[in-house]
Amino acid sequence: MRLLTCFLGPALFLAAGVVLAQAPTTPTPTNAPPRRTGPPPVRSPEIALDGRVTFRIRAPKAGDVAVAGQWPDGRTNLVRDTNGVWSATVGPIPPGVWEYGFQVDGVGSIDPGNPAIKPMREPRTSILHIPGQPPLIHDFQDVPHGTVHQHTYKSAALGRLRELVVYTPPGYDSRSRTKYPVLFLQHGSGDNQATWVAHGKAHWIIDNLIAAHHAKPMVVVMMDGHAVVPGEPGAPNANTVQFERDLFTDVMPFVDAHYRVRTDAKGRGIVGLSMGGGQSLTIGLNHPDRFAWVGGFSSAVPAREAVAGALDHPDLTNARLKLLWIGCGQKDFLLQRNQDFIAQLKQSGVKHDWQLTEGDHSWPVWRRYLADFVPRLFQDGK
Repeated sequence: MRLLTCFLGPALFLAAGVVLAQAPTTPTPTNAPPRRTGPPPVRSPEIALDGRVTFRIRAPKAGDVAVAGQWPDGRTNLVRDTNGVWSATVGPIPPGVWEYGFQVDGVGSIDPGNPAIKPMREPRTSILHIPGQPPLIHDFQDVPHGTVHQHTYKSAALGRLRELVVYTPPGYDSRSRTKYPVLFLQHGSGDNQATWVAHGKAHWIIDNLIAAHHAKPMVVVMMDGHAVVPGEPGAPNANTVQFERDLFTDVMPFVDAHYRVRTDAKGRGIVGLSMGGGQSLTIGLNHPDRFAWVGGFSSAVPAREAVAGALDHPDLTNARLKLLWIGCGQKDFLLQRNQDFIAQLKQSGVKHDWQLTEGDHSWPVWRRYLADFVPRLFQDGK
């Protein structure tokens, strides 16, 4: 620093002399913010008190722009102003957590003005969260809250770095001797280990259920369900096999070592949606010695041969499982496969709880399912 100051001293002195000669009577504060260059930022989305939402995007060279979301009547064309900003006011949009994106000359885009992006393998939608009045089960409420932890680990089973998200309930850090039941919660094929928190609001759902004394405090583990790297050859069955290897070889030992969790089957549950539902049903039904609470939301259900052991020995399956919960919406494209799977369970005599509900293959349905499933867990008196 001393050498640099000496070298630049004359130049700095000369520049300072010029500035002083032309300086105004009121000096400019040294901490003044830098002047902004270019157009001002675009505010989007802008939520009004009545639930109407204004979407904006700057696209001065575009010829056609629309916003498309999962709410009712979810596509609206935008209008361009003289500054090249396209906008439209939609709604009122019902309270909820919705995903949406722009279509700019036929090309899909996230909302550049919105930092809330849905975690996905190929991120392409933004998140619009409109809280309910009173708050909905997935909204942030004034109750004790747990903690969400993120881990990177080296999977010995798969030979690469992987990501893991773990939720610990309110009071976990202060109850140093308490061991908690653990739920393994899985996402679908388009998402990743972060989606259940960022978009599904699983942590707030469970916080609210615990605060209302509707659910037992529990640890929740959310893995990356893509054990087979996208683009590599291999059927969905291969992905489930590799996912199971990672779960048993790496993740469960990691969780057992780093968190105070129960290790008995009655203290473990596994559930997922779509692809994750197929993984959970396959692993749970094949390993009732490890998981006594099993579920699937809008599941890509396993073929009979993948769970033949559970179906061929219903007495043993029923004795070990505390709950087998399966739900699917009436407009879900996987409904027929789920109904066929339920028929196989009935034919085999495997006890289960089947929920046929309104809705399609979407997150509003899965949030409701989680809020229904979680209160049923770990109600064994232990």
